[in-house]
Amino acid sequence: MGQILRRVQEMEQEVERMAGMRRGSTPCQFPDISCLPPELSLQVLSHLNATDLCLASCVWEDLGGDEILWHSLCRTQWRSVSAYRNQSCPGFSFKRLYLQLDEATLTFNADAKLGMEYLLRERLVDDTPLEIAKFLHTCRLIDRQKKRDFLSERQDVLDEIVKLQHFENQFLPNALRKFFEDTMPPNERNDYLSELVKKFSDRFCECNPNLRLTQEAVYIVCFSLIMLSVDLSSPHVKNKMSKREFIRNTRRAVIEVNDEFAGHMYDNIYLVGHVAPKI
Repeated sequence: MGQILRRVQEMEQEVERMAGMRRGSTPCQFPDISCLPPELSLQVLSHLNATDLCLASCVWEDLGGDEILWHSLCRTQWRSVSAYRNQSCPGFSFKRLYLQLDEATLTFNADAKLGMEYLLRERLVDDTPLEIAKFLHTCRLIDRQKKRDFLSERQDVLDEIVKLQHFENQFLPNALRKFFEDTMPPNERNDYLSELVKKFSDRFCECNPNLRLTQEAVYIVCFSLIMLSVDLSSPHVKNKMSKREFIRNTRRAVIEVNDEFAGHMYDNIYLVGHVAPKI
């Protein structure tokens, strides 16, 4: 909120300065979109971001403050927010909600604990693991490292995020890569990484009941994929693991995995890249 307001004030000062410099000259003709049909005016303004829309509201107050525009901006950045259920309440404003969510996101990205306290204090998100999980799972602006730090301390929220994952009919390396994009694993192997992989294995098997691999087998294969990813992507490893070596090692660890399946997994890592995205 503060960032947007500062930007608006700076732009207003710049407009006043330019107006003073051009005083006495022929004024610049700019089309007045308020003269257009409302549907067309809103379509024009729908291409603006929040900062520019705030500036537009200084000229076209009614159009710039239109609830449809601010509703769209909110939904684009924050798809699941508990406060959306209050839109029928008197005095509710999507513009005000956007500014609050923007402030909460900036605060969270600086300090996850303070950001979550703001979200809960302003009743933007209900204080339940599921609602917090849905907010973090769908928000596009959350810093991934801060999200990882928060989830490592809130296992109840992490459990709900895992339940929001859908891995039906997905190839195992792709599903693991998708899971890590949302949960952001640590940079080194520790208890938290083991917990993440265990939760993924349970959820993957739950989403694929006809899978011929047990949860324990999926758990072992996941670590094989992680180690293969490190081996193939690290510049410090000169002798890269070959496809034949990976197939042999995986078959030794998990007898349920056949050569063809292990070979396809190797090809996926080799062509697509690391299963764990870098921050």
